[in-house]
Amino acid sequence: MVKAAVLGASGGIGQPLSLLLKISPLIDELALYDVVNTPGVAADLSHISSVANLKGYLPKDDGLEHALTGADIVVIPAGIPRKPGMTRDDLFKVNAGIVQTLINGIVKFCPEAFILIISNPVNSTVPIAAEILQDAGVFNPRHLFGVTTLDVVRAETFVQEYSGERDPSKAKIPVVGGHSGETIVPLFSQANPALDIPADKYDALVHRVQFGGDEVVAAKDGTGSATLSMAFAGFRFAESVIKAFKGEMGIVEPTFIYLPGVPHGAAIAKATGVDFFSVPVELGADGASMAIDILGSATKKEKELLDISIKGLKGNIEKGIEFVKNAPPK
Repeated sequence: MVKAAVLGASGGIGQPLSLLLKISPLIDELALYDVVNTPGVAADLSHISSVANLKGYLPKDDGLEHALTGADIVVIPAGIPRKPGMTRDDLFKVNAGIVQTLINGIVKFCPEAFILIISNPVNSTVPIAAEILQDAGVFNPRHLFGVTTLDVVRAETFVQEYSGERDPSKAKIPVVGGHSGETIVPLFSQANPALDIPADKYDALVHRVQFGGDEVVAAKDGTGSATLSMAFAGFRFAESVIKAFKGEMGIVEPTFIYLPGVPHGAAIAKATGVDFFSVPVELGADGASMAIDILGSATKKEKELLDISIKGLKGNIEKGIEFVKNAPPK
């Protein structure tokens, strides 16, 4: 039996993500939580003829407690979306407070669950979660993930003309670093199958992977951000975590983790100078079973991009940690 909970289930990412989780045969029970509209979303999805039993909860009547109790995996897309001209960093104040509240709920009601954070800015919200869990004495670094899968999905899609794959997902492209702008580093040199990207196309392709979210925000003309593609990416990663939890072997996904707490991660943390970083991670029944170091094989150009990424990440991570340290006592 697998129980999944979605926190922020009524939002632009939460609704399509909940739909995908509802139709997954891997999930037996699905709990939806948000501050508004969750009963309606749950009623709508409950008419779908799939395995998962589903319930929706609001904050009243201890809704968060009911949603989280017994959860094996918690996916958090909660937060405000980006608007035109907004960076992920602009979202920090509001979304940091939302994530803080939800992680405190996890501490109380399902501290051993796998936690998948989508709420932006991931480079800061994952360190916020880690600090809160650590302060509560329930931090398991193997169970905390920042979902960076959308960067991977974009890389796979944008190189289709060079990979020649009819199904873009068949092109395996590691994307490392963080989950915003220049902190995102696609390692095209390690793609499988190998890519032949013309030199005059390389910089534009990297930029498109790094700033693909801006492309969607502009195209939606102020009405939204990359919600549908993010829901797909969040589902893809959640499904991988659940498959590994159920015993499937050999699943590897890039994800933003606390490196010192994951086997083989400490060496990567020492090499990069940051404790949180997205690298390919082998998933197992207990979550992140091993971090895979592929940074040493980066090209000269990729190493330059990594230097820029690490510089940005240091500030993002520290901002998240300071948010928790400076939060008023409750």
